[in-house]
Amino acid sequence: MVINGTWEGHPITFSIKSNCLTISLEKPEGAEVFSYDLAGRLWTALSRGVSYRRGLDGKMVAKWQTGEASRARRWVLQEEALEIEALARQQVAALSAAIRSQAAWLEAPLPEPAQTGVERALAFDAIRSKEDAARYFQVYRPVGILPPDQYMAVVLQATEGCAFNTCTFCNFYRDLPFRIKQPDEFLAHARAVRDFLGDGLSLRRTVFLGDANALIIPMPKLLPLIDVVHQVYDVERLGGIYAFLDGFSASKKSPEDYRVLAERGMQRIYVGMESGNADLLKFLKKPGTPADAVNAVRAIKEGGVAVGVIVLLGAGGKVYENAHIKDTIHAINLMGLDMDDLIYFSELIVSEEMEYVHAAYQADLDPLSPGEQAAQGEAIERGLKFSDRGIPHISRYDIREFIY
Repeated sequence: MVINGTWEGHPITFSIKSNCLTISLEKPEGAEVFSYDLAGRLWTALSRGVSYRRGLDGKMVAKWQTGEASRARRWVLQEEALEIEALARQQVAALSAAIRSQAAWLEAPLPEPAQTGVERALAFDAIRSKEDAARYFQVYRPVGILPPDQYMAVVLQATEGCAFNTCTFCNFYRDLPFRIKQPDEFLAHARAVRDFLGDGLSLRRTVFLGDANALIIPMPKLLPLIDVVHQVYDVERLGGIYAFLDGFSASKKSPEDYRVLAERGMQRIYVGMESGNADLLKFLKKPGTPADAVNAVRAIKEGGVAVGVIVLLGAGGKVYENAHIKDTIHAINLMGLDMDDLIYFSELIVSEEMEYVHAAYQADLDPLSPGEQAAQGEAIERGLKFSDRGIPHISRYDIREFIY
């Protein structure tokens, strides 16, 4: 439902959905837009041309356009994030008061869900925001990364850390030992996540079984954990279960295993192939081979589960550039992908503490510029061929914009 109106001579809009409330204020200096989940948490905001997104841990990322095809981003410090939340509350409070005094005009009265949403947003003050973020850290270990289409998932950490943790380009799980949760512990975790989200659960679209490669769990241990997910959540209503699985590990499950997982609600499994070039994978200390990834994807799809294949752009610099393109095209073309699947091109993002940086320096690798990385993705995409079962969705994956 959308209700339009005016305030101080400018348009205002309330967008009331079953999962969130969005309030838009048109002003001479630009639009102000604030979206809240049904628990009152600020979810996204637009102010003075800068868009903000708040994570459940209270962190906030800001993004703005710097040109037609480029944008900048930065992480917002906690105090500034609280100031942005306060700005949103002030605007919503002023508008709410104007509506009550009839200084603002609406084409129809706000329905009860919108009134409740406004009240909860105003009650979510700085103290409540800090308490909510602190509670997040009682419920979760750090959520390292998610595929872009899963940023709004209910993340349930059946495992913690990464079973291999050797990839030189990844620091997400470096200091987190890998372990599998027992059913009782996982049940307590799933309930704690549900209670933490509260009415904000309505904003969540899927269930993501974490962490890094959770589906490495052997089937006898995995199925009881999936039963826990169904015990606590309406998986079908949320849109199914999704998870990461390393291509090297996937061979430990058969197509029949994946068929069983599909019957339990598994919709898509994400495989970080990174490259189709075996030498580059060895340089990256990525377990397994391109053939492992190809066989894994084919087995997963034979079991009736869709896949998301992740390719790392820029890895290996100019030394590996051509082989990376050629062999990645070859590997993906062997996978039998179709319209139910995804391909993500993720640019290599490095920092000084990464092992990759030191290995690249020692190997005298000349890095690819952002433009050359983008061109590498375009070259791979041009070489891909698919069957008459349709074309997978292909998009970019910028880990710098991840926030949960």
